[in-house]
Amino acid sequence: MGGQQSRSPWPGTLAVGAALVLGAWMLHDGGRTLPPLPGAGQRMAGFGPVSVVPPLDASTPTRIRIPAVRLDAPVTGLGLDGAGHLEPPPETDRNLAGWYRGAVTPGQRGTAILAGHVDTRSGPAVFYSLGALHQGDRIEIARADGSTAVFQIYAIEVYDKQEFPDDRVYGQAGDAQLRLITCGGGFSERDGYRGNVVAYAFLVDTVRGKRA
Repeated sequence: MGGQQSRSPWPGTLAVGAALVLGAWMLHDGGRTLPPLPGAGQRMAGFGPVSVVPPLDASTPTRIRIPAVRLDAPVTGLGLDGAGHLEPPPETDRNLAGWYRGAVTPGQRGTAILAGHVDTRSGPAVFYSLGALHQGDRIEIARADGSTAVFQIYAIEVYDKQEFPDDRVYGQAGDAQLRLITCGGGFSERDGYRGNVVAYAFLVDTVRGKRA
């Protein structure tokens, strides 16, 4: 791994920004096509929108769906390793996203974090198409209590590993927000992916259900 150490958005937890950790997960075969990157029109324009939908109580996320790119994947919990780095989802299942357990659950007031591989040794992975999404696309997070938190994307940005804006990405919002993170921003055989793709979304709807 390696890279310049950065300040944690959660005191006492992440010792290194995810931009420096996630990039080390992904291994790329030079013969494959690089994943899509968002266009300039998907960048944040001023301040992001604030959700007016009442937030949900805490409940573990179980599945993520993004209809625009036909993404439908289970979600596992992620912790920190001994060095304070965010653990990656297992590479044995390419269709698996990870939720950082140290943050709020998706739909709660605050900023929920989901991360996933863009690719692995065996091919494209769960967040390969993250850069192909657009403002207005919706993200559905199914939760253990039977409810679904529905988010709408308002920006997708690419950051160099050394310039990852921790506060902007991880800062705890006063409403219910979601961040999806994967690798991107160019690739080299020596260093792997040079940066991260981050999708920003806010809560626009909730669907109540019964616990499975």
